[in-house]
Amino acid sequence: KRNCIATTDTSTFSEDGTVSLASVSISPNGKLAAYSLSDGGSDWKTWKILEVETKQTLDDHLEWTKFSSASWEPDNSGFYYLKYPEPKKEALSEINRNPQLYFHRVGSSQKTDTLIYERPDKPNWSWSIQVSEDGLYRILSIGEGTDDNNRLYIKFNGEDTFTPIVEELVATYTFLGSEDNNLWFFTNLNSPNGKIVKLVIGEERSIEWKDVIMETKFSISGLSLINNKFVITYLIDTQSDVRFFNLDGTFISHLNLEGEGTLNGFNGKKEDRFTYFSFSNYITPTKIYRMDLNTLSYEDYWSESLPGFNTADFNTELRFYKSKDGTTIPLHLSYKKDTQVDAKVPVLLYGYGGFNISILPRFSKTYLAWMNQGGVVAIANLRGGAEYGDKWHESGMLMNKQNVFDDFAYAAKFLHASGIGSKQSTAIQGRSNGGLLVGATMLQNPDLFAVTIPQVGVMDMLRFSKFTIGWAWESDYGSVDNKEEFLNLLSYSPYHNIEEGQCYPPTLITTANRDDRVVPSHSLKFAARLQKAQGCRNPILLRVETRAGHGSGTPRNKRIEEIADIYGYALSVIKDKVN
Repeated sequence: KRNCIATTDTSTFSEDGTVSLASVSISPNGKLAAYSLSDGGSDWKTWKILEVETKQTLDDHLEWTKFSSASWEPDNSGFYYLKYPEPKKEALSEINRNPQLYFHRVGSSQKTDTLIYERPDKPNWSWSIQVSEDGLYRILSIGEGTDDNNRLYIKFNGEDTFTPIVEELVATYTFLGSEDNNLWFFTNLNSPNGKIVKLVIGEERSIEWKDVIMETKFSISGLSLINNKFVITYLIDTQSDVRFFNLDGTFISHLNLEGEGTLNGFNGKKEDRFTYFSFSNYITPTKIYRMDLNTLSYEDYWSESLPGFNTADFNTELRFYKSKDGTTIPLHLSYKKDTQVDAKVPVLLYGYGGFNISILPRFSKTYLAWMNQGGVVAIANLRGGAEYGDKWHESGMLMNKQNVFDDFAYAAKFLHASGIGSKQSTAIQGRSNGGLLVGATMLQNPDLFAVTIPQVGVMDMLRFSKFTIGWAWESDYGSVDNKEEFLNLLSYSPYHNIEEGQCYPPTLITTANRDDRVVPSHSLKFAARLQKAQGCRNPILLRVETRAGHGSGTPRNKRIEEIADIYGYALSVIKDKVN
């Protein structure tokens, strides 16, 4: 099945290459692959089914799905998916609510799919479902917006309805696997860094929760149940530390791997003997290993090859700095060893800081392009992410959002005080929530940066909830319907904090005409107001990509052109300022 997916040429999905492969889900027997396509970068997906052996696409065609996986039944008969109501007028801007959970049987029309669950009285609820390997349990996770907390319902084999297990949004529960009447979950209930618990189903559906692996001082970034073992990835100052445990919670071993960076993978079934995992960091291309879980030994399986590239020619280091309130923030610096790192060196400072998303070390050809031009890439692990668990996220969300902008500004101040770049040689870049970050930080610190690059950013914090899925971000940003949160949003909203006559740094704002996650009006309005208010000759530029969305669906040639435009512009500005 790996060979089939790998040799399916995704560039043939459309003549211009803008229909992209979004996700793949393999049936339990490996004979079928459900896959979703994005047209021109839209979050709307179309699902199809590929017959693995023949590489033929079946007639199945599912529309109006969004933010959905395909969760197969163990008998390979079909899968569950999430469907939204068909938009009435504008598919790329209308608000998305009232999703429904359906089951699609292979070989049938979408019109005959079975409705599994809906709650028209709760339009902001959303669902995902997992089926235990033995088919005894169907675990329904119910959330609201981007809040990671979820309700937990279970449909027992042979029953028609779901039984509520956790009815309030008090914590995150993620199903890992089961054996007989024991079901294992990850949860952060009273454990901000996460732990493993067991749900024991007793007679007459009685339930009992038992702790299996207690919380540590390190946050959990990944975990799986495979080969009757728990494989848990902890984050130690943004670096992966993988540990193996028995099902009773007793520790077995660490994964010993030379080098520090990010480990991903370890997928498989409860009884599987072999699994695969990947490793990379900012200067090490991705390597994939095959592991024998009986012995915990592993061997090389695949390595990303880049002609002329040698990791030994580069350096990456982790430093720490103090933010405005004294909080210690991690900062990764990467550059070529022959780079003269001084006040004139071009610095690309990147950040995100939101939605419990960690920005972890990974190899990027984009960053490599900057380093090859004699620059330093600086990645700040800002509050709002998940690098240090729930408390790190909470300290950068809602009424604490200003902390994130302070963290970003103080990263630049730390670099400059350390003799790494200067106000004349530092570019800041961020995407989506990171675009908001760049916009807000630049407006609050107009003299701190040489050039700013906010990409597909959330720029109007008073109207973000009016389009597509924007309402779901209120869990991180707050609601304009709450007076205190409204005033907080207004205090940093980029669109509303532009000052007439202020000299702002050269700025390149990017968006895409089919972005239905953060609709392009955010960037268009921000660019127009910033251009009008600009108090000096520094240019305010707007770049709009066509047939592209929030991130996916952009052909390789367009991605290369975008990177060339962004980095070419930033480096040109820095060169002029430094000289």
